[in-house]
Amino acid sequence: MEVKNSSAAMLSNYEVFKLLTDLKEQRKDSGKNKHSAGQQNLNTIMYETLKYLSKTPCSRQSPEIVKEFLNTMMPHKLTKAEKLQLLNQRPQTAVEIQLLVEESEERLSEEQIEELIQTVSAALPGDPELENADAETEEGGEQS
Repeated sequence: MEVKNSSAAMLSNYEVFKLLTDLKEQRKDSGKNKHSAGQQNLNTIMYETLKYLSKTPCSRQSPEIVKEFLNTMMPHKLTKAEKLQLLNQRPQTAVEIQLLVEESEERLSEEQIEELIQTVSAALPGDPELENADAETEEGGEQS
């Protein structure tokens, strides 16, 4: 793989979600319609990406939450890519941490992994689909 632009940065799911949401609003305001096949393909990609991202925790994040999360991750000595994956994936188990953090067995103790899970859970909003399912389960339990 060849690096084309060394100043390019990785984007979080929140940044992509925000960018596409803003772009969608701009297009709605300007009244641009689907004229060419390429434009139609772009609209499909935007729609599918927004549909997917709206079901993930990034749809409930804000710049303040992201900044606070990155500040709380400082003492953990993780790479930028690992912090980005934690931000995007919001792991809740030790297995998920092991999949996201390279050589986690050597770099992190069990206590540090548990602390990392608690930090991620406290700093980032939860998955909207899981919370909706939990709310439906609770409502079903109350009706019985």
